[in-house]
Amino acid sequence: MGTWDVGPFDNDSAADWCGALNDASAERRVELIRQALATAAGSDDYLDGDDANSAIAAAAIVAAQRGGQPITSAYAPSFLVKGGGVELPSDSALAALALRALDRVAAERSEWRDLWEEAGALPQATAVLTSIREGLSR
Repeated sequence: MGTWDVGPFDNDSAADWCGALNDASAERRVELIRQALATAAGSDDYLDGDDANSAIAAAAIVAAQRGGQPITSAYAPSFLVKGGGVELPSDSALAALALRALDRVAAERSEWRDLWEEAGALPQATAVLTSIREGLSR
């Protein structure tokens, strides 16, 4: 897995997931976001880093659509960088799922957490999650 920064789109697995989201039909995008979040949120086993990174990217997209940090990364889906959006359900269920996914990503038994801890950059990486959480709580 290649990682070049702590941002939600700054790694190979998130960039790959974003490419799939970008290529999906508009109707399919919400389901892809929901699947990425549910995979992380529902994991009772050791959480794979790719699944964690996809969930973080999905959560960042949901947060941006709710008025959080705008999507500006060149590695994010291009339709979002160009000012487009995703038609999210009007209730807060997807945001709640995203919050649960982020909680799981940051918890023990998570490859994402272990790798950032080993790199000595866990505080910087968790600060990104905090920013996403703020957008999800709007």
